[in-house]
Amino acid sequence: MDDIEFGRLLLANVPLHAGREPGELRRWADAAWEFGVELAAEHPGAGADGWRGEAVVVERDGGLAEDRLLLARYRSRPVETVELFTDTLALAEETVELLGWRHWFPPGSPRRAALVHEEGHRLLGDRRRRAELRRRLNHPVLRLGRRRVLGHVAGADELAAHAFAHAVCGLGRSPLLLTAALTHAVRSRES
Repeated sequence: MDDIEFGRLLLANVPLHAGREPGELRRWADAAWEFGVELAAEHPGAGADGWRGEAVVVERDGGLAEDRLLLARYRSRPVETVELFTDTLALAEETVELLGWRHWFPPGSPRRAALVHEEGHRLLGDRRRRAELRRRLNHPVLRLGRRRVLGHVAGADELAAHAFAHAVCGLGRSPLLLTAALTHAVRSRES
């Protein structure tokens, strides 16, 4: 399964998209992915050795709560902050090892990808970039004559951030695959 198909499945699991055609979801996934790759080309220094991004980075446990699985989280207020969840990152490293995915995800790459992924979210917070992503997704929610209002596609920014991290970090596969494996591993442990 390729990364665009993973993206389509991610969008299909968003309740707002229930009943949408798979072709439309795949088109949105493709557009969001392409946008993230282009964003990476505009920011080639993101993810370089020693790079920490524009936000304050805080490391803590707590990513493996009952109701969620978090590798990292970006907050724009009160101060731009990226929280890296060390418990989940350790599980990511174990999962990569267990599945034999080191050729795709070298040691330390889950942490780096999480940090770069959140930088992608920070960049996507820019009003012009959000508008451009909406334009490319081409999801009209209102038409008045020749005028159209394009709506937000829930989950598209997440796909763009994954594509950004994948391209910037030069990984063999998208961090989206690792996130899916982690989600499955955590759900399996709970049942």
